[in-house]
Amino acid sequence: MNTNGVEIFTPGAATSKPMTAAPVALADNKLELLAPAKNADFGIEAIRHGADAVYIGAPAFGARHTAGNSVADIARLCEFAHRYHAQVFATVNTILLDSELDDARALIWELYEAGVDAIIVQDLGLLELDLPPIALHASTQMDNRVPEKVAFLEHVGFSQVVLARELSLEQIRAVASETQARLEFFIHGALCVAFSGQCYISEAYTDRSANRGECSQQCRMPGNLKTRQGEVIATNDHMLSLKDNNQTDNLEALIDAGIRSFKIEGRLKDVNYVKNVTAHYRQKLDEIIARRPELQASSHGRCSYTFVPDPDKSFNRGKTDYFVHDRKPGIADFRTPKYLGVEVGKVSHIGKDHIVVDSDAVFQNGDGLGFFARNFEKARLSDDKLTGFRVNRAEGNVLYLKMMPKDLRVGVTLYRNRDQAFEALLAKESAERLIPVDFALSATATGLALVAADRHGHSVQVSADFDKQVAKDIARNCEGLRKNLGKLGGTDFMPGRVEYGDAAEVFAPASVINQLRREAIDALSQARVAGYQRPTPWQRDDSVRYPQRSLTYLGNVSNQKARDFYTRHGVVSIRDAYEVRPVKGDAPLMITKHCIRYSYNMCPKEVPGLKAEPLEMELGGKQFKLVFDCHKCEMLVVG
Repeated sequence: MNTNGVEIFTPGAATSKPMTAAPVALADNKLELLAPAKNADFGIEAIRHGADAVYIGAPAFGARHTAGNSVADIARLCEFAHRYHAQVFATVNTILLDSELDDARALIWELYEAGVDAIIVQDLGLLELDLPPIALHASTQMDNRVPEKVAFLEHVGFSQVVLARELSLEQIRAVASETQARLEFFIHGALCVAFSGQCYISEAYTDRSANRGECSQQCRMPGNLKTRQGEVIATNDHMLSLKDNNQTDNLEALIDAGIRSFKIEGRLKDVNYVKNVTAHYRQKLDEIIARRPELQASSHGRCSYTFVPDPDKSFNRGKTDYFVHDRKPGIADFRTPKYLGVEVGKVSHIGKDHIVVDSDAVFQNGDGLGFFARNFEKARLSDDKLTGFRVNRAEGNVLYLKMMPKDLRVGVTLYRNRDQAFEALLAKESAERLIPVDFALSATATGLALVAADRHGHSVQVSADFDKQVAKDIARNCEGLRKNLGKLGGTDFMPGRVEYGDAAEVFAPASVINQLRREAIDALSQARVAGYQRPTPWQRDDSVRYPQRSLTYLGNVSNQKARDFYTRHGVVSIRDAYEVRPVKGDAPLMITKHCIRYSYNMCPKEVPGLKAEPLEMELGGKQFKLVFDCHKCEMLVVG
């Protein structure tokens, strides 16, 4: 067999180095499912399970200090992602000291050369540096709540803005009406109780700054609540520990409000969480896209799974949709900051080495169960109140344990926080992501030509010369052609439509068709990589003014370049960041939409005639005053 040359057709300028291709902006009708990547391997699994983009920590300056990755690993992730035209965003989203700026600039250049599609940043001092032509995303740590702030960020070069988690649909619509930047919103995972970027408790009491990626999560600790007259309201409650975000039921409403990027929290979560939660939201978004043809996914490929995605089976602290539909009860769980799991039944009998559970659930060896000891008067209470144990052997509803929990009693409700059968499915290869490819065969004077196209504007043509013969049975010949063209195992592709044309009458040996298919798929893979174009950095308008004329420590200005940036944009009074110059005396160390008064049914707006008592909170052995700004419906934790 003699194989001829290959023709490649791509939508736009192509190059063997995607990083140098002419950039394009994403269309507004493209929806982006954005998943977390603790490392490159987790990111690859996120993409396999349906992510349109992943965000990953750079080697330094990330808001999750322990989730950094080498540039080489990030480059490996980029190479994989771009096969599906998925994107990779790197986090450089801490505030920076003057001594760190040069290193940060050099790092961003390395990330750009590694193929990263965008940098997520918090410190606006970076905009004063010589950066590569890479897209910039505004981190939620910038406290992006109001239209004026987001519009400003768009004008100074940010193509995507991560909105504050606390916003309602109405507030999101207001922001969307004032900007052309793509809006990103957290749809799943842990919730910071404070407005992001506006929490200093960790820095004040442990010298670990949340704005520099080292939050000590004091908000998850138990505390006591009392009036300033000493009346005790609550003890040992996790008063600042919120449930986890879950916007499953609000995705379409968020789309209609203007959200285009749907972000899953979890750069410190395990890979099974990433697989399960990503697959869940992929299916939900695909259902919406199937009903609304004006919408499309921002990357390529269709996913199939070996499991039924269920976010309740991965780590969560219960679920809330937070303030998307305005304030309502139940956003916090004061009992525990740990993963409670799914309720599976009640203990009906306790034996020497086993328990019997009244339940319809199917139990497995290795299941993890938990219960609340506080339900019993004589229980020994741990700080987190939740007691867990592992099932050694399950025989129906009889569960054998290696060690019987001391406080377990008949009648207690059990929760399953490790579903062993589900985890075993996820531990294996659990997803496949394939790109449909359509084939068109045609006869040439000396053989056959094959066109392969991916439905995204990339197509290639290959041809082969051989001793042509007339097919004796056209239907059988076409069936053989389809069978051989469909042998796409081990590639990124799945068979789509096949057009036979006049090739239906040409009998070709299977070896010829197989070789044509392999060459076409190799060429199409190369065409897709060559045709991938990174998003464009937005133009900057240095004449626009910042919405505020003065900045307190809440502005998080920690270096001279940031000071220069704000000064050029009209800010006349700038105070150093708390991390640079801590405030002396009482100051708000946390600003939050979560209201303890409301949670304990003590809100004067909700309970007519109730006197608004000043409150104090003890947390981690420290005393805090709680100040309530009822006009803004916000709470300040002062210390």
